[in-house]
Amino acid sequence: MKALVFGCTGQDGSLLSSSLLAQGYEVLGVSRSSNPNLEVHRRISILGKMEIRTADLCDFREILELITGFEPDEIYNLAAQSSVGLSFVQPLDTFNSIINGTINLLEVARFASYSGSIYFAGSSEIFGNTNAPAEATSPRNPRSPYAIAKDASYNAVQLYRQAYGLRCVTGILFNHESPYRSPNFVTRKIVDGAVRCSREKDYRLQLGNLTVSRDWGWAEEYIEAMQLIVRAPNLVDQVICTGRMETLEYFVFRVFQQLDLNWHEHVQLSDDLHRPSDIQKSVGNPKPMQQAHGWQAKHDVDGVIDRLIEATKSGNN
Repeated sequence: MKALVFGCTGQDGSLLSSSLLAQGYEVLGVSRSSNPNLEVHRRISILGKMEIRTADLCDFREILELITGFEPDEIYNLAAQSSVGLSFVQPLDTFNSIINGTINLLEVARFASYSGSIYFAGSSEIFGNTNAPAEATSPRNPRSPYAIAKDASYNAVQLYRQAYGLRCVTGILFNHESPYRSPNFVTRKIVDGAVRCSREKDYRLQLGNLTVSRDWGWAEEYIEAMQLIVRAPNLVDQVICTGRMETLEYFVFRVFQQLDLNWHEHVQLSDDLHRPSDIQKSVGNPKPMQQAHGWQAKHDVDGVIDRLIEATKSGNN
C-alpha cells in the first residue's frame, strides 16, 4: 500500500507518517519548503525512512505529476497554515493555503480519475461557539479567517464526493496535542512556561483570555481516527473529539498544580494577547465516531496534560 502525505513535517503529518510506516506502507511526504524542518521526524525515529518531495499544493501540474507518478492508495491533506491566531495577521495566506490547496487537489483527482481515498483535515473552528456538543451535521459559524477557509474546504470536499463520486472525506478535528506541537500554540506555551516557572522563580508567563473552553485530545489517537475514516467502505465526514470541555484556566491550573505551583503567582494576563474574535465554548460529540468506527479517545484533557508535562520535563519537546 502507498500513501501520499501533504504537510508531512508538522505534528499530525509526522505522526501519521510514522503510523503508516509501521503498518508497512510506502510513504511519500510532500512539503512546501525545499529545506523542510525534519526535527519531529528525527525525534520520532522516522528520519530517512520515507521520501520527501517539495511541491506546491496549489500547483495543478506538480500535484498531477505526483499522483500519477506515485499512484497512492491513500492521500492525506494535512498541509496549510494551521494557526487560528496567525490567520488574523495573515488572512490572505491562510485562505490561499487552505481553500486553493483543497480545490486544486480535488480538481487534480477528478482530472486524473483518481480511484483511491483522500482525507482532508477539517477543524472544529468551523462550528464557532457550540451550544451543544457538535457533530458533522451541526450548524456552522466560522469566526476567524482560518475557520472560514476550513469551512469552505469542508463544503468543497462534500461537493466533490457527491457530485463527482470522488472518495474524499473530512475529519473535523477538535484540539489535539502532543510534545511535537509548534511553540506558538497556547498549550505548548503553557506547559513550557510552567516548567520554566518551576526552575526560574522570577519568570512570569504571559497569557491572554483564559475563559475560553475547549475539547482537548491526544494527537496520536486522532491519527488513528483519521485512518479509520478514510478507509471506511462508505465515506462519511466525522467529528474527532473527546466530548469533554474545560476552560483554558483549568488547563493552566492543572499544569501548574502538577508542578506544585500556584498559577496565580506565575502568570500575567495581557489584553494584547486576546484574539479579535474568539470562540468561547468548543466541544464535540464523540458518539457518531464511536458508533461508526468503534473509536473513542482514551485520553481527555487531564491525560493530555500529564503526558505533555512528562515529555517537557524529560526534554522531549
